[in-house]
Formats: sequence, C-alpha cells, structure tokens
Amino acid sequence: MKGIIMAGGFGTRLRPLTNNLPKPMVPVANRPIIEHIIDLLKTHSIKDLTALLYFQPETITGHFGDGSDFGVKLDYTTPSADLGTAGSVGYALRRDKKPPKTTLILSGDVITDIDLKEAIKFHKKNKAIATIVLTRVENPLPFGIVITDDKGRIIRFLEKPGWGEVFSDTINTGIYIIDRDVLDYIPEDVDFDFSKDLFPKLLEDGRPLFGYVAEGYWKDVGSLDEYRLANLDVLTGKAVVNMPGMASSKEGVWIGEGSKVDLNSKLDGTVIIGKNCRVESGAILRNSVIGDGSVVEKGAEVLDSVLWDDVTVEGGATMAECVISSSTSIGAKSHIGVGAIVSDHCRIGRKSNVKANVKLWPYKIVEDGATLASSLIWGQKWAKNLFSTYGVSGLANLELSPEFAAKLGAAYGASLRKGSTISTSRDAHKTSRMINRAVMTGILSTGVNVNDYGVAPRPVVRYLARYSDETGGIHTRRSPFDEQILDMKFFDSDGMNYHPNKEKAIERLFFREDFERVNMEETGEMYFPMHAFETYQNGFMSAVDKKAIREASFKIVLDYAYGSSSRIFPELLGKLNCEVIALNANLDAEKMTKNAEAFDKSLDQLSTIVRSLGADLGVLLDSGAEKVFLVDETGDIMDTETALNVMALLALKCAKAEGRKGKIAVPVTASRAIEQMADTYGFETVRTKTTPRGIMEAATSGDVFFMGEQNGGYIFPDFLPAFDGMFAITKMLEMLAKQDTKLHKLLREIPPSIMIKERVSCPFEKKGAVMRRLTEESRNKETILLDGIKIFSKNNWIAAYPSQDEPYFHLIAEASTEDAAKKLIRKYSEKITNWQ
Repeated sequence: MKGIIMAGGFGTRLRPLTNNLPKPMVPVANRPIIEHIIDLLKTHSIKDLTALLYFQPETITGHFGDGSDFGVKLDYTTPSADLGTAGSVGYALRRDKKPPKTTLILSGDVITDIDLKEAIKFHKKNKAIATIVLTRVENPLPFGIVITDDKGRIIRFLEKPGWGEVFSDTINTGIYIIDRDVLDYIPEDVDFDFSKDLFPKLLEDGRPLFGYVAEGYWKDVGSLDEYRLANLDVLTGKAVVNMPGMASSKEGVWIGEGSKVDLNSKLDGTVIIGKNCRVESGAILRNSVIGDGSVVEKGAEVLDSVLWDDVTVEGGATMAECVISSSTSIGAKSHIGVGAIVSDHCRIGRKSNVKANVKLWPYKIVEDGATLASSLIWGQKWAKNLFSTYGVSGLANLELSPEFAAKLGAAYGASLRKGSTISTSRDAHKTSRMINRAVMTGILSTGVNVNDYGVAPRPVVRYLARYSDETGGIHTRRSPFDEQILDMKFFDSDGMNYHPNKEKAIERLFFREDFERVNMEETGEMYFPMHAFETYQNGFMSAVDKKAIREASFKIVLDYAYGSSSRIFPELLGKLNCEVIALNANLDAEKMTKNAEAFDKSLDQLSTIVRSLGADLGVLLDSGAEKVFLVDETGDIMDTETALNVMALLALKCAKAEGRKGKIAVPVTASRAIEQMADTYGFETVRTKTTPRGIMEAATSGDVFFMGEQNGGYIFPDFLPAFDGMFAITKMLEMLAKQDTKLHKLLREIPPSIMIKERVSCPFEKKGAVMRRLTEESRNKETILLDGIKIFSKNNWIAAYPSQDEPYFHLIAEASTEDAAKKLIRKYSEKITNWQ
C-alpha cells in the first residue's frame, strides 16, 4: 500500500513559531510532527511513502533524506502549481506508470495514534472507492462534519459549519483511503479539493463513499494553543507516540543521550529532556518538554511549557504554559507569563517581565528590566473568536478599546485590495464615535480608503455600499440589549452581513498580528460624502408606489426609539402624505438601549396611543432602523410570529394581483401557515437558515420578492437584500393601500396553529454530540437539515438548533393544539438533557 503525506502547509496560524520553519517540522515531544506520522505509518506496515511539499521543502528533505534512516522508502514531489489537495495527490500518483490499487493519505501536521489497519480493513470490507477516517470532537466548528448511515456510508458532509449547521460531532480527520479508480475523478493540472470537489462528486454519482469512525487520539495542530496542548497530551499519555530518549529511574521522565540532570533538581509529572541538555541544581521542571542542547540553570522554573532546541533558561527565571523556540535565551530572574510565545533567536533580558499571551517574532530583544505588555508586532490577543451573531462585540473601552479597534481595522483593511474603499458609520453615542475613529485609522494604515458617514441608520449605509464602488463597511453602535456593550457590524458590497469565511479571514489576520502596513505615500484617504442621504432617499422613493400611499392618507403612530432614522424617515413619510404621530424622534444616545421590560413598556405605550387616537396602525422602529414591531388598528400588539404571517400574506396578495412570478422566503422555523397561504395564491415558499446572513443570501436568489423572519426583520430584495425597517414600513403601507385593507382584518385569513418555544441548556462541547444523536434518531423520519434539524411528526413539527453564542439549544414546535406542541417540546427537551 502507498502512503502519501500532505506536508505543504505554511503554518500561518502557528506564527511566529513557523516564520522560519514549515509546519510539519514543528516539534512535538522533541520530534517533528511529520516524524510522528512516518512512525505511525511504519507501525502499520505502510513504508512506501511520498511527501507532498511546498513551503521550505529543503528543510524536510534535508531531515529525512530517502527515509532509510527512519525505516521507510520516502520520495518527494512538489507540483508546479497549486492543484488543491486532491489535485496534488492525483499529480503524485500519476508519476507511477501503474498507480497503486490502494493509497492512504494523511496530513503531515496532525498528532494521532488512530489504528490505520482497522480503517483499511473497513475500507476493503465495504468495497469502498474512498473512505474518510472520522473522529468525534467536542467542538466541531473548525472542521468538516460528516454524517453516515448505520452502515457507515456517507450521506452528507459540510465544511467548517456554523453552530446551526452542526448536525453531528463526527468530523473529517483528513485521513483518506482511496482506490485507484478515484483518479478517474481527479482532473489533471486543475485546482481540485477532496472535500469541496472530489467527495461531493462521488456522492452525486452514487459511488461507495464510506466513513470509518476511529477510536484513539487525533488533534489538528492548528493553533498555538492546540500546539502546546498536543505536547501536554503526549506527556499525559492521551496521545500514544514513541518517546525520544531513554526512560530514567523516575517514572514519567525521559532523558536523552548526553544530558546531565542534577540530583537536586526537581522533576514533577511527565518531563521529556532532549539530548545533550543540562538541568542544574534547584531547577524545577513540571509537565514540560526540553529540546536538544538546552540548559535550565539553577533555581529556574519551567512549568507546563515547551522549549525547543538550544534554549537557555538562566538562573531564577520562571515561566508557565509557554512555548520558547530555538536558540533563544531567557535572562536570569526574568518572568515569562502564561500563554506567551517566544520565537527563535530572541533574547529576554535579566529581570524582565513578558506579560501573558504576548508573542515575540524572531530575533527580538527585550532589554534588562523591561516589561513587555504587548507583542513586538502588535498588541495582546483579545479572544479566541472575534465575530459573533452581532458582529464584533465587547465591553466598551475595556474589551473593545481604541487600541483593539485600530488593530481590527488594520486586519480588515489587510483583507482587502489596496486602494479599495469602504464605509464607516455609527450611532450617536460618544463612545461609538471614538471607536469609529480608531477603526478608521487602522483601515487607512493598510492603504484602504474610507467614506465616513458619521451618524447614520445602518440600512442607509448598506444601501450606499450596494449602489457605489464601496467594498463594504463597518457600523459601530451601542448594543440595543446591553448598555455596556458595543457592536461592530461588518457588511459586504451588496450590503449583506459579512460572509463567515471572510470573518474568519479577518480573525486569522488579527491573531497572526503580522499584516502589512503601507508606506506614507500609500496611506488611505478619508472622505465625508456630502449627498449620501439624498442617494438613499431618491432610490427609496423610486422603489415604492407613491400615488397609492398618498391617496390612502394613513394616520400612523411611529416610535423612533431615539435612533438615527429620525434624521431621514420623517422627510420621506412627509412626501407620502402620511399623518405621523412621532414618539421619541430625537437622538438620545443614553436611551437607545432597552431591556425586555422597557421594550414591552414602549409597545404598551404605542398601543394606548393608537387606540386613543384612532390611528390606522402603530410601529416601533428599533434604534438601528432594521427591525419593525407592529400594533394593529385596534391597538392590539402583534407578536413577531403573527406579524411575519401578516406581512407574508400582504406580499402574496399584492404579487398575485400584479401577476408577479417568484417566491417568498422565510426561516426553517417559521410557521407552516406561510406555506399554506403561498399555496393558496400559487407561490412557492423557500426555507432558509435562521442566521441573518443565511436569510440575506436567500434574498439574493433573484426570484424571491419577499423575505421575512420572526424577529421583526423584513427584506424586499428589489430594493436591498438586507433588513431595512424604514422601507419595510413604507412597503407595508403601500400593500395595505393597494389591498384596501387593515392589519387586524388580515388576521382572519391566516390558518390557525400553535407555536411554542423553549431553551434547553447545553454546554458548547456537548452541542455536536447532541446534534449527532438527534440526526441518528431521526433517520427514518421526515427531516430538514438546514439550520439545526427540523423533525416532522404527522402534521406537526419541532426544530432544534444550537445557539451561535450561548450554551443552549433553541426548541420550536408547531402543532394544531397547544397540548401537542407542549408534548413535542417536553419530549425533545428531555432527550437533549439526557444525551448530555
């Protein structure tokens, strides 16, 4: 059998450790990762090996040669172009006149002790054309998820999902077993990927594609934290690898040839000491790896850390949970904080203090007595993930500080083409203004230009991005839910929320901290467009039937919630002959945030005023001008589920009357009443994900004329494929006028049903396992796997999907009776709890 090792990675997420070293050569337990892989293959009698190289190939070829010193036959290949994972393997196999019948492919940057023989046996037993080796993990988000039937045949997979798409905790390990026939599916000299191209094609053609769920240890060494943990897992025995050196008389200690360890030193836990090292009297080592040629002097403490080759730790120096790269010296009585990363050829001065989580790039010097509180490239690591449902959120001026915002702006700018233009905007709060200015400086430093719109409603700047040459933008606001939090929302050139892949690209640049800045002459320009609001107003008015609205002479009560829509919407409504009783129409940054009690109080006040003035309807427009909450002409407050049904019905009626073709789109969790109404009027209903980006993507399909969700958000894609509360209100008035009807009257036409919602606590590390159990248990039932899982039971259904940001599951059930809906909620709530 042939073995192919994918060893071409740059290791960008492991910088600064990989600045001068290819990722497969990064040492774990004093041996390069790829050496552990070769050892594993040899143990399973796979000795005919090819390594696919790209970045610094000479480092790998110089270390391994022809493989004879390591008990294998090893050759190398480097494709002349980027052919993707499958394309590169095809290139390597086609070099042989007769490619091997079966080939095992393994990544050169993982640590694993999986039993490959059992995987190969499974592959042959099932006569598979390809087998993906799978494992189960607590957090499947960074990986490709795979779902199999009870015989192991793959029925679905998904690359790097969001929580709503986590249908299982079973992931792709990047270990593949393929037969020679797979070559027929891999085109020559074309970028072709296993997960994105090959496996979907095999699935589409009905070829026997299987997944083998392996026992044993597997870790993708994909980040600095994971790298240190991989070493710790080897030390604690979680990962079974061959330890270098010879065991000492003390259990759990390995000491290499030529090393001297003073009897008065203290070695606790598991310790690996490389060749030709010296550990002096009084030194303390605990659960650590010490590289070849390193010295730990008298009284130094090295705890839970990894030292590479030729590191010197002088007397009295201390460190914990650190990684120190090759040829670095740590001065006497200095301190290296938890999580710090010191790259190769650095010098840390005597009595200096390197703070926690700081990174030092190669050849840096910290002077004697200095305190280094931030990385020598940029600042301190802030959080594991930057982006959440609301964009980038954090405590104002603490987590989301000016320094953080400038760095985030630089990371954003570095992800864009130099010379491009983006927009910035904000709400009226003074802290939002400060952070907006800070993020602008970071963007400008990368050679990207900025159009600053100042205080502006978010839908307006989304619209301007769509109808200009802007690449996208950032809107900064005080959170509508927590007065201590700021949100920074990123959107693209279509005005839609940033795609998760682009968010991850910004995160990688942010945490790598080595993005480029431009020289003085290339610094971006800052502009303050004068007539931007006019552009929005003109597009707005041309997209509605002004005559129909004017003739209806609506009387409405409108609560602006102290937001910036009060700067633009009153003029628009005035042109449409609407009598408006305006509430809270002044900008007040201190009153934009509302808790649940204050929000309900605002709706109650709106209801009272509508009823007492005999208005046609009441509307609460959220402070961001994106969401709409309705009160009908009788003063009844519409819950958001009912409001969605009413808006959908209006859109269907008008489309039918106009002879329009197309579809409406709603989330997978919206009421079945919408399908029933769409069927009545001869239209199709498209179900979407529940995430804002998923909803917006559905709105761009071309034939969708209305999109709504259950939190007051409505989209009319002909105008903008994003939430715009001002436009939604105006289109609602237009549709009411054309149908000569009112909101309360429409309620009679909505099919009856009962919907109940519940939240069930679930830790993040259990979400994948729970989704897998839900998927497995529902195999013989009608289901929709779109965002979480929707399970049908006769005419009723229940949807379960994990929260993106909080440790719980959402449950939504719909049934003909309240008892039936409660029964479904109770049943699946108990299941989710028990499966944990």
